[in-house]
Amino acid sequence: MLCSDPPSSAEKVAGNEDLLTEILLRLPPKPLVRFRSVSKDWCSLISSPRFCDRHVRLSPTPKISGIFFRKSAADFHFLSLNSDNLSSNPFIFLDFAQDPAGIRILQSCNGLLLCSSFYKIGFIRNYYVYNPTTYRFSTIPPIIGDVSAVVSGFNLAFEPSKSPYYKLICVRRAAGSGRHRQIETYSSETGDWKLCGSPFVAPFDMVFNNGVFCNGSIHWISPSGSPMYFDVSNERTGMLPTVPVVQQQGTRRFRYFGESGGHLHLIEIYGARATQFKVLEMEKDYSKWVARYQIDLNSLVSAYPEMVQNYLDPHDSCYYAFIILFLIREEKEEDSSLLLHIPDKIISYNIRKKTFRELCHLSGNSSVNGKGRHSMQFGWLDAYQYFESLACP
Repeated sequence: MLCSDPPSSAEKVAGNEDLLTEILLRLPPKPLVRFRSVSKDWCSLISSPRFCDRHVRLSPTPKISGIFFRKSAADFHFLSLNSDNLSSNPFIFLDFAQDPAGIRILQSCNGLLLCSSFYKIGFIRNYYVYNPTTYRFSTIPPIIGDVSAVVSGFNLAFEPSKSPYYKLICVRRAAGSGRHRQIETYSSETGDWKLCGSPFVAPFDMVFNNGVFCNGSIHWISPSGSPMYFDVSNERTGMLPTVPVVQQQGTRRFRYFGESGGHLHLIEIYGARATQFKVLEMEKDYSKWVARYQIDLNSLVSAYPEMVQNYLDPHDSCYYAFIILFLIREEKEEDSSLLLHIPDKIISYNIRKKTFRELCHLSGNSSVNGKGRHSMQFGWLDAYQYFESLACP
């Protein structure tokens, strides 16, 4: 009679689903996606909503892993911010749904991307929620309201520390009114749209199509008035304090509005030649804006003289070419940084230490254009944060 060899430790682990689950839950999302190909059992386990939910809850505040830059309508450049995985590029083209009108990104929120098809005559605009880590997506059902009403903005609210479900907030013009807006919300938990509250009046230039999700609310800015917010859980709108004028001279321009580490930030610059500016932060109780950081980019201009550019008239004054992409708050305040786009490069600028380093050179566009000015490939609204996550779309 032949005696079989005792099972190895690996076989014991593989044969114990509870033990295997506990081990896999502690791995990063990207390796887990690859491990789905190990076997049908592993694929079933790692792909299950219960496993994904538990994995997300173990790291409810994901750290930014990279940035997508929109090079053209549906062509993207990816910059990894994870030194351990420099070659990890989730996608170049957004073709996950094979939409005949093409797909664009509207918003990034804690591991999920809100996307839509482009406007194209003869096609209905579709909306999607896509996870670029797992390559899974959901197509959002049509809105229940008046289909002829103009959509002012579409926003995603996803807070994995509180719920595995997300909500979509659609702001539309109310029927028969040019000034009134109506909010409708969609819940991934119920799969339904519903009207929220009564129509409300908003400033004519409120930027509803670029909302920022922070601490349970979607926030919008208005160049001429006070910002406003929509409390997703309580389904109510409110106004934020007016942004204070911090300088009297120069043309006032909003250059950044975003969230990091649970903080809502806004940056405005006065005049095209400004290299010094403040980062404003909204108090958690919405009582006021405070000047959190003072930025000085003079040393950066000295290191990269191509930032000094001329207007169309060569005899006119110069201006400084830079775009603020993101403010990234770290657990250690001294590690927090601004990500900047200067001609042909992406720069990380340390807010506290006033130091900087070049993250990447943007290949293929390094030449000076025909008017003697270096090209700027991306704008503030062409950059989207990437978080590795197993969240279910």
